[in-house]
Amino acid sequence: MQSPAALIGHAPSFLDAIEHATRAAAINRPVLVIGERGTGKELIAERLHRLSPRWSGPLITLNCAALPENLLDAELFGYDTGAFTGATRGRPGRFEDADGGTLFLDEIATLSQAAQERLLRVVEYGELTRLGSNRVIRVDVRVVGATNEDLPALVAAHQFRADLLDRLSFEVVTLPPLRARADDILVLAGHFARRMAVELGWAGFTGFSEAAEHALAAHDWPGNVRELKNVVERSLYRWGDAVEPVGHIVFDAFDSPYRPGIRHLPSIIAANDAPALPALVAPESGGSPAIIDHSSIADLRLAVASYERDILTAALAKCRHNQRATATALALTYDQLRHALKRHNML
Repeated sequence: MQSPAALIGHAPSFLDAIEHATRAAAINRPVLVIGERGTGKELIAERLHRLSPRWSGPLITLNCAALPENLLDAELFGYDTGAFTGATRGRPGRFEDADGGTLFLDEIATLSQAAQERLLRVVEYGELTRLGSNRVIRVDVRVVGATNEDLPALVAAHQFRADLLDRLSFEVVTLPPLRARADDILVLAGHFARRMAVELGWAGFTGFSEAAEHALAAHDWPGNVRELKNVVERSLYRWGDAVEPVGHIVFDAFDSPYRPGIRHLPSIIAANDAPALPALVAPESGGSPAIIDHSSIADLRLAVASYERDILTAALAKCRHNQRATATALALTYDQLRHALKRHNML
C-alpha cells in the first residue's frame, strides 16, 4: 500500500511542480511553497526535507495561524524561566528543535511584524535569543514556508516585510489547483476509494458508476485534494454497498431539507401538482416574462414552485442543458442547481 503521504498524479503541471521541488531539495536555501488550501504544501515540504542532505535530521512543523501572537514567539524561539507568567522552567523553541534539519512554517503570511523581524534574523544569521534571555543561540535550520496568499501583494500593502520575503524566496514552488489537473481527479479518487474500502472492511473497491465519475470530473474542487479525499471517503461510507459500483457522490455533508437557517420548499413537488400558470419565460424565443394574474393564485407554495421550475427550464434551454453553465447563469453553485433540479424531478 502506498504511504498516506504519497504524491499521486501524472498531470504535466503537477509533475513540473514535483520536479521543481526535487531540484530545490539539494540546495541548502529557504524555499516557499505556494498553493491553494488542500493542494499538498506539507507533502512538498516533506519531499524537500527527505531529498536534502538534511534528511537524517528533524523535520519540525508549525502552523503559524494556529497560535495567537503572544504564544507564537515563545513557540518559535523558546523562552527562559520567568520570561512570562507561568513560565516556571525554560523551554527550547521550534528552531532549536529543528537544529540540523528543516523547519516547515505553514501559513507564514499570518506572522506578525514582530515575529517577521525575529524570523529574519534567524534566517539571515542563524542566531536567536529565547524570550526572557539575552543569550544568543546559534542554530542550523533550513526554513520552508508555505502560504496560499500573494506575498508580493502583501509586501506592497506593507503587511509583509520585503527583506524577509527576499530571504525566503530563494526558490518558490507553486502547486497547481486540482481543477488544473483534470486528468488526476479520477486517479486520486480511485486511490482514496481503495484505501477507504480497506477501512470499511470491503473485499475490494468495485469502482464508480459512469454518472459518479462524471460528477467527480465536473466538480470545481475549491478544497482541492483534501476536499476530494473527504468527498470520496464520505461517498463510499454512505453508499455502503461493497458489490455495486458507487453510484452517488456526496459533495455536501450538510445537505438536508432541514438545514438550519435555510427555508426550503417541499423536497418533492410533482410537476403535475403545480397550478397551471403562464410560462414565465419563453425558453426558445428568449422572450420577456409573461404577465401573471397574481390574484388568481390560490396556493403560494405551488405557485412559487412552478415559477422556479419555469426559470430552471428556461435557463437550461438557453444554456443548451449544460448544467454548469446554467448554474453560473443563475448565480448558483453546481450543487445548488443539482438540488433545485432534484426538487422538481428534472434530473
